[in-house]
Amino acid sequence: MTVGASVIKEDAWAKVTGAARYPGDIPVTDALEAMVVFSNQPHARMVSMNTDRALNTEGVVEVVTAADIPMNEYGLTMFDQPVLIGVDGTGRSPVPSDVSRWEADAVAVVVAETAQAALAGAQALDITWEQLPLMPDIATADAPGAALIHPENGEPTNSYYFYKIRKGDMDEGWEDADIVVVGTYTLPHQEHAYLQPEAAISYLDDEGRVTVEVGGQWAHEDQEQIAHALEIPTEKVRVIYPPIGGAFGGREDMTLQIVLAAATLKLHARGIDRPLRSVWNREESIVGHHKRHRAQITTRWGATKDGKVVAVEADAVVDAGAYNYTTNKVMANLHLTLTGPYDIPNVHIDSRAVYTTSVPGGAFRGFGSPQAAFAAESQLTKIALALGIDPIEIRLKNVLRDGDDSVTQRPMPEGVSIAQVVEELARVSSWNDPKPITTTVAGIRTLGAESSAIRTGRGVACALKNVGFSMGFPERCEATVTIYGDDEIDTAHIAHAGADVGQGAHTAFLQMTAEAVGVDYDKVTGTFSDTATSGDSGSSSASRMTFMAGNSIQGATEEAMKAWIDGDRPAEGHFRYVPPPTEYIDEDTGAGLAVIAYGYVAEAVEVAVDIETGHIRVGTVWCAIDVGRAINPQTVIGQVEGAIVQAHGYVLSERLRLVDGKIVNPTLSGYLLPGTKDVPDHIETVLLEIPDPLGPWGARGMAEMPFIPYAPAVIAAVHDATGVWFSDFPLTPDRVLAGLQEAQD
Repeated sequence: MTVGASVIKEDAWAKVTGAARYPGDIPVTDALEAMVVFSNQPHARMVSMNTDRALNTEGVVEVVTAADIPMNEYGLTMFDQPVLIGVDGTGRSPVPSDVSRWEADAVAVVVAETAQAALAGAQALDITWEQLPLMPDIATADAPGAALIHPENGEPTNSYYFYKIRKGDMDEGWEDADIVVVGTYTLPHQEHAYLQPEAAISYLDDEGRVTVEVGGQWAHEDQEQIAHALEIPTEKVRVIYPPIGGAFGGREDMTLQIVLAAATLKLHARGIDRPLRSVWNREESIVGHHKRHRAQITTRWGATKDGKVVAVEADAVVDAGAYNYTTNKVMANLHLTLTGPYDIPNVHIDSRAVYTTSVPGGAFRGFGSPQAAFAAESQLTKIALALGIDPIEIRLKNVLRDGDDSVTQRPMPEGVSIAQVVEELARVSSWNDPKPITTTVAGIRTLGAESSAIRTGRGVACALKNVGFSMGFPERCEATVTIYGDDEIDTAHIAHAGADVGQGAHTAFLQMTAEAVGVDYDKVTGTFSDTATSGDSGSSSASRMTFMAGNSIQGATEEAMKAWIDGDRPAEGHFRYVPPPTEYIDEDTGAGLAVIAYGYVAEAVEVAVDIETGHIRVGTVWCAIDVGRAINPQTVIGQVEGAIVQAHGYVLSERLRLVDGKIVNPTLSGYLLPGTKDVPDHIETVLLEIPDPLGPWGARGMAEMPFIPYAPAVIAAVHDATGVWFSDFPLTPDRVLAGLQEAQD
């Protein structure tokens, strides 16, 4: 049995020893260096750009501009972003490409013999800009009479995408409510901060395909975006993913894919077929890719005196930044989780996205659910405290169960396990028989803690998260399994395009193939993440990859077995898994079968707060999570711990600062990730394995889930310790002190 075994990740040795070749490490002979030039203009129209001085710079070989992009547009869910900004590059796209709407809009790619020459060429570009009004945040962009950032959309405002939910009877809900709690919550940006900044190489392969080796999350989507913008057949584009140094949603959108392919083709037209390399530094990475969405949520919850929530109203505004990226999809998840994992009869929710002249928001672990959970879980805890009901008890009174309708007025997918998860959390954390909290904190470690200034507390929160793209997106995932041997099966091979972004996906693919074929793990090999060798896998995101890939592997193995029985040697099977369809929710009511599978999680935390310095220390974190079936338990636990540490930074230290739409702390010395001595003292993970009826071997998606409830659990614990509620974060010491002082005034 390989499913359920803690197999060491197949790439672990190479990554630990440094043998792994990330895109920036791949040895390439006679490579040219390519530099992507940012506009540095949050909102301005390009009046002119002269490339003569750049082209005459010593060592510069070529400059790629908007004129070299035949269809100068891209976007995962809507084409609203130019590939390159330029006065002559609109082409056939309706998106005006002469306007920079974000400081990291690209204006050119300078190709040179060395990185130093490329930089000199970039500095020699002669560009004239006409400044346009700045609208760097929701307040200014959404104000009456604000200048339009995307006038081509034909909308009178910068609000451009909307969702509604209208469930039950709100008048009846408020009449039944004995208590009403209102809250406004402000959610910040977060930087992905993956270990490997953006890097890629590009070249023409032996079959004449423009090939890009890059870190990404969906190779076939990258291929389609390149083909669309450059107006070439998809079969003339090849995308390969070498080892990827983290992603967390930050590699879903384009950075180097299209521009390097364009540069390769322009050089080829001149008879130059040397490979290209581009490697961003950390500052370019922080400035140049999207972030977790900023958002503001105002919500009102009503409950009966025994703790049953009977009515929820919410209004959510999401800062899309300059371009949509995946805002509409992220906002859909936020929208659908504003009521948490609870059965609430009367719901009225409005969500909308607003363009601003700031860094775009995009995919990030949790995909909108962390923002929603912060509001929902904080509201429920406030109701519990006001009514004198235990926070665990009130959750168990309200959680969804099999047969309940979801917030989109359709039955929940079978296998709702949030009640079991919460009950298990209460058990492992000794919630009903709490142990003394021994965690302490000191603002300056060498001085120790002043015991009289330390306050301790506990907090709890839970969440659900959809598995898969949902909301009507046409899901699919392909796999090819080949089995070898004579009379008996000896070995097997899996070809799959799914991206391993560090989570151990490829190891799980090998494990599931071994299990499906019935051979030992060491008898299976794999070819991964290459559009030339595998069918479309879909994205390594949305907590979907193990779920979708496992089903595709099971189907491909069945096809291979049929071929084996028919006498084929080797026997190959290809399968395209298509799960049951979901629906785009009704525009007026929000009704529809939006999700086919969920994951469920609950967390409890203990904290210590130094009320004199504002420092917070998290002691033990308990995480109970239903994974359906742990394909690789040790990897699953690693995902839980990684998600909690990432959420720890989100709520306590990571503060992206923007001034007039520009990031002013684009370095890891100014953007404070938690170090090894800053993370929680202990994380106790409890895996529940309640099978999902649709999951391969019962597996559910899980990698995003532990992130989602962490912030509201910490905020609740801080309130338990200090009596003060915080409605925004990160809770840096200055903010904590300010909040404590304000509560005293």
